[in-house]
Amino acid sequence: MVKRSKVKITILKKLSTEEIFGDDPPFGETLKPCGQFEIDQEFVVGEDGRMPEGFCHWAWNDLYKVVTTLRYGGNFSPIKEKEGSIVRCCTDGLRPVIFELRRIE
Repeated sequence: MVKRSKVKITILKKLSTEEIFGDDPPFGETLKPCGQFEIDQEFVVGEDGRMPEGFCHWAWNDLYKVVTTLRYGGNFSPIKEKEGSIVRCCTDGLRPVIFELRRIE
């Protein structure tokens, strides 16, 4: 049977429309950073692979394939010291959140 690892998701950064687009945001409205997460907040995906409680459903949909790859031992980085980890963001184009995902044993 294949070993399933846990994955820790850490919130690295949250961006606002102003940080991305300056004074000319799409739709003419400046939006604050996502209110779902806080910087340095951590979530752990257990061996069952379920979305952690309190996690954004949209962000989970964006990260699920990466979480699954890490859970089953896959890697994304050619740098050996970074195996088992990756940085990704959600697909909210107006105020994305940047996550670090790291396999934990």
